[in-house]
Amino acid sequence: MATETNTEVKKTAPKAKAAPQKAAAKRKPVARKVAAKKVAPKKAAPKKATKKATKKSDTDFAARAQETGRKAFLASLGFYGKAFDQVQEQFSDLQKQLEDRRSEADDAYADLVKRGEKVQKAAQSRIDDIELPEFKLESLTDRVKLEAQLDKAKARFDELMESVGFKTAA
Repeated sequence: MATETNTEVKKTAPKAKAAPQKAAAKRKPVARKVAAKKVAPKKAAPKKATKKATKKSDTDFAARAQETGRKAFLASLGFYGKAFDQVQEQFSDLQKQLEDRRSEADDAYADLVKRGEKVQKAAQSRIDDIELPEFKLESLTDRVKLEAQLDKAKARFDELMESVGFKTAA
């Protein structure tokens, strides 16, 4: 009997597994398919409409995609134009600054030339004030007289430099 119970248990166990499969089949999916088939002929006309709607939506989608691409192109073109305008503006600003600096440099140069002319006149008048005897050939041979005159000229030149405000490095 022990063997009979083992076989009976084994036989019942597979039947238990098979029973749920049959229960799932009892849900009548066939009836639902039949109902769906009956409804399908009624929806045949709307399928044509949906095909037209899909074609229309496809053309709308294509038109929207084309318009979006065009707008993206125009946006990039606008960005380029704006960047170009900003560069042009910066360039014109830099050009104006350069012209202003050139005019300032020209004014400074003109002022320096005027100042140089004044210094030259002052130096010329100081040089004219220095008494230099006419050199003769015989006075050149006298070295002591020549050195004395040179020292006198250097002293006058140093006075002239101090009056102008020129400072020497030495």
